[in-house]
Order: sequence, then structure tokens, then C-alpha cells
Amino acid sequence: MKRIHICFSGIVQGVGFRFTCRDIAERLGNITGTVENLSDHRVELIAEGEEKILSEFLKKIEEYFSANIKYTEVEWEQSTGEYDSFEIK
Repeated sequence: MKRIHICFSGIVQGVGFRFTCRDIAERLGNITGTVENLSDHRVELIAEGEEKILSEFLKKIEEYFSANIKYTEVEWEQSTGEYDSFEIK
């Protein structure tokens, strides 16, 4: 299990970004974590799951919001197991 910590910059607030991330996570299955708006207009996403599924998750988000995302900061980490589901904060 891996953990991915991502901050998205661009026009990522007020466009359904968090809800779409949750929907993609639910469709892919076996992804837990959170997504939330930050006060500096970025969106922070923390997700845990199998590395292959997390890579697909990130790819689908970037494809869906290709016109909105200007910069993606990604950090891969070890899973902590702290989440039971994928939630919007």
C-alpha cells in the first residue's frame, strides 16, 4: 500500500474538483483519503491504496481537469492506514 499527497494549483476551486475526485475514487475502488480546498486556492488530496490504482486515479483527475490544473505537486509516501473511506473535507 502506498500514499500519495498531491497539491493541485490553477482553477481548481469552484469547479466541482473535490466531488469529481471523490467520484473517481469511488469508481476505481480501494482508495481511501481526503480532498480539501486550501486557503491559498489550491486543492490538497491525500489518498492511500495500491500504487497502480493511485497512479490511475491521478491520471484520471489530470485528464478530467486538464484545462483547470496548472501545476501538480506530488509526493509518494508509505501508507499510514488512517482512512476508512475517501471523504471531502
